[in-house]
Parts: sequence; structure tokens; C-alpha cells
Amino acid sequence: MNEAVIAAGHEAAPRSALGWFERFLTLWVALCIVAGIALGQVMPGLFHLIGNATVAQVNLPVAFLVWLMIVPMLLKIDPLALGEVGRHWRGIAVTVAVNWLVKPFSMALLAWIFIAHLFRSWLPADQLGSYTAGLILLAAAPCTAMVFVWLSLVDGEPHFTLSQVALNDTIMVVAFAPTVGVLLGLSSISVPWNTLLLSVGLYIVVPVMAAQLWRRALLAKGGQAALARRLRALAPLSLTALLLTLVLLFGLQGRQITRQPAVIAMLAAPILLQVYFNAGLAYWLNRRLGVAWCVAGPSALIGASNFFELAVATAIALFGFQSGAALATVVGVLVEVPVMLSVVAFVRRSRSWYGAAMASG
Repeated sequence: MNEAVIAAGHEAAPRSALGWFERFLTLWVALCIVAGIALGQVMPGLFHLIGNATVAQVNLPVAFLVWLMIVPMLLKIDPLALGEVGRHWRGIAVTVAVNWLVKPFSMALLAWIFIAHLFRSWLPADQLGSYTAGLILLAAAPCTAMVFVWLSLVDGEPHFTLSQVALNDTIMVVAFAPTVGVLLGLSSISVPWNTLLLSVGLYIVVPVMAAQLWRRALLAKGGQAALARRLRALAPLSLTALLLTLVLLFGLQGRQITRQPAVIAMLAAPILLQVYFNAGLAYWLNRRLGVAWCVAGPSALIGASNFFELAVATAIALFGFQSGAALATVVGVLVEVPVMLSVVAFVRRSRSWYGAAMASG
């Protein structure tokens, strides 16, 4: 494969530090929760009108917002990076195993422990299955976008990260629906397969194809400079669309949340545990396999983080705006940034330990 082409593709991988907008994402999410709940009380008719704007069980306003979230992120992915998977095969093998063989199943187990047993008495009985479904959806797909931010914060290997994300996106096309279907079935939750497959096509296949066509057009017109300019221009768009989606969600969920605000904390507990467990597992496995720290760091972060944009959209499509599943995925958004920043801090502070352990091992 042409090495110059591969190198050019990698130059598009962002290496900047966390911007002020991303740094305060948890604050913006919290403000959107408050705004959504307040607006839902003041204008309930408008929110219900938006919630009912569906075609084939797909909410059109949300579908539009999800595309605004996902497509700019997917523009960063160079499919040629798949040619470099072999260079970092041990780190990639660890990350793929954690992402697809451990994380969804560990989340299903934690949901069973916390939702079906420990917190059962304090949660609405009619939403228990829906909460579990939302948690499973949250863990069923690895993160695509924020991974590049975490990469820059841990000085990770960009070639590894780009090839890992490209591989994960390829796997997601074929593995997301079966993984979700199996886990929902094991949790005795009815699986609307038509809607699930439609969600995969609408929120994975079509955006990936659209982003790659757009990427090719930008590169053909102005090369890497044109692509970099467009990525900078679109940077705020994804998170803005996410925040607008949250306003819609909480506008419809407001009454339920104000009645039981502790639900947020109870849903956050299994999410926190699965993030730390999977990050620690990936980091430890990389060290055991002799993988360099610059690969082990982003491997741990990719292994722990979730594609929450896809989870939110799929939860709405499968179970509706006002479902416990939609609320559970939104809680994942709420905790994502502070939790992942704590993982970044651990990875950075443990660098000398990691190197010493590698040398002694």
C-alpha cells in the first residue's frame, strides 16, 4: 500500500488538547437537563408534537440531530488506516476483545445486579427492563469521536488509534445489531428486529458511507488542508446537536425525573463500574502482552468509552423518547467526560509504573 497516502490520512487525526467546549461538556449536559425539564413543563404540547414526528418508528428530528452528531466525527476516519492494523496487532487484539467480548456482557451483568436486584425496590417497576436495555445499548458500541481527544491527552500513538477506530467502525456495521439482540434476548427483553436493523442502517451504515464520500470529495478538491478546515468548522456541530437532543429527551422525561431524581444516580453506578473495569482490564492486558505505553493508553480509553450518540438514537428508535432506555443512555452522556478524564489522569500518572513493570517483566 502507498505509504505516502497512509501517512497523509493519519495527518487528519486531531492532536489538540481538550477544547473549552468539550472540557465543560458535563456542565452543558446538566444545563440541558434543567432547560429540557423546564421547557417540558412550560410547553408540553410542543415536545409531544416533536416526539410523535416519526416514520417507521424513527423520530425524524432525532434522526436529523444524530446525523449532525455522527457524520462530522466519521469524517476523521481514514479507511486506509485498516492497512496498519498489523503493526499494532497486540494492542488492537486487546481493544477489540474488550470492546466486543467483554464490555457489552459485563454491562449486561452489572445491569442485572444493580437494576434487577440491588436497586429494584427504588426504581419504577414498569421501567426495569427498559433501563437494562438502555445500559446494554450504551455498552454495545465503542466510542468513535471523543477517542481522538483522549488520544491527545495521553500522548498516544496516532497510527494505532486511527487504525483501531477504523476497525471498530467496520466491526460495528455487522456486530452491533446481533450483540444488542442477543443481550436483550438474554435479559428477556423483546427485540423489535425490524427497528433494530433499521437503526443500524440509519445510524451506522448510511452515515459511514456519507462521511466517506464527503471525505473523498474534500480530499480530491483541496487535500488535507481542505479536510482539516472542514473538521475545524464542524467541530462544535456534533456536541451542539447532542445537547439539543438532550433538551428534547428531558423535555419529555421531566415529570418522571422530578418525581424520582435518584434514578440518575442509580443508573450511573453500573456505568461507572463498567468504565473503570474495562479500562483497567485493557491496560493490564496490554502490559502483560508487552505493548508500549503509547499504545496501551489509548487502548484502555477506547476499551472503556462508549458511542453514546448511537446509543441515544437507538434507544429512542427502539423504546421511545419517554422510555427508561433513553434515560439510561443519557446518563451515560452525563458521566462520560468526567469519568474518562479520570481514566486519562490515571494512565498519565501510571506511565513510570507501566514502564518499570515492562522492564522488570
